[in-house]
Amino acid sequence: MGSKVVTKTDFSDITLLRRGKVRDVYEIEDKLLIVTSDRMSAFDVVMDDPIPDKGSILTGISLFWFKKLASMVENHIISSSPAEYPEVCRKYTAELENRSMLVKKAEPLPVECIVRGYISGSGWKEYQKTGAVCGITLPKGLVESEKLPEPIFTPSTKAEEGMHDENIDFETAVGLLGRERAEEVRRLSLEIYKFGRELAAQKGIIVADTKFEFGIKDGRLILIDEVLTPDSSRFWPVDTYAPGGPQKSFDKQFLRDYLLRIKWPKTPPPPKLPSDIIEQTRGKYLDALKRLTGQGL
Repeated sequence: MGSKVVTKTDFSDITLLRRGKVRDVYEIEDKLLIVTSDRMSAFDVVMDDPIPDKGSILTGISLFWFKKLASMVENHIISSSPAEYPEVCRKYTAELENRSMLVKKAEPLPVECIVRGYISGSGWKEYQKTGAVCGITLPKGLVESEKLPEPIFTPSTKAEEGMHDENIDFETAVGLLGRERAEEVRRLSLEIYKFGRELAAQKGIIVADTKFEFGIKDGRLILIDEVLTPDSSRFWPVDTYAPGGPQKSFDKQFLRDYLLRIKWPKTPPPPKLPSDIIEQTRGKYLDALKRLTGQGL
């Protein structure tokens, strides 16, 4: 893989649909072109300093999982090879190589599909207050990062740009999706998570929790966006796992911990990131790619 640092794309003759915190999404007729940049966000703020190769790493991990999961759930991938993209994309091949996907356009569901197999993050905070997460009562006496008896489906709303998603209970998700669709995404989310967790564990990674996105295409439910990456999941090394506190991670938690350490107020402007923090963050993402896929850049 390997590529130059891409912080922002500007394909003037292709319609830019939206620029997210990390992805630039273009519209080409009935398809989307998703370009994963090297932008890094933390606490919903995009850092000024990119993480080199991050877009290539995330794309590589997502493509690995989309392929592995293809027999379980249909996904939105058409191609990840710029040579197979529409003609209008050809002149941008250098920027698209290894960090882009041409995908089917789908209508995204208004719910983030989160599965937790371990108690951590916002789930841990909620459990400490109420003994439950998203309306699901959990056993008493759990400690931070402990494995749950069974994975739980804990959906959230999709917030507008710059706002925080809000955890909701299953009945609220039913109100947004309809019962049949809500039950379908719960079942699929739990199945995909369990499959992914087992495969990752064989490669030395605990998938503590993860977020899936689904969309509707021609009346069918398909898996969209990214899947089981260090940006959409909490990845912990198996060999250092010790419940009772926060864990070492392969994801952006390392950067979040640094930002908390320097007492940055979590509002723009972001601080300048030291080169060792950038390099170590890159290393964690790269380690996850190598472990999962057996391939480097």
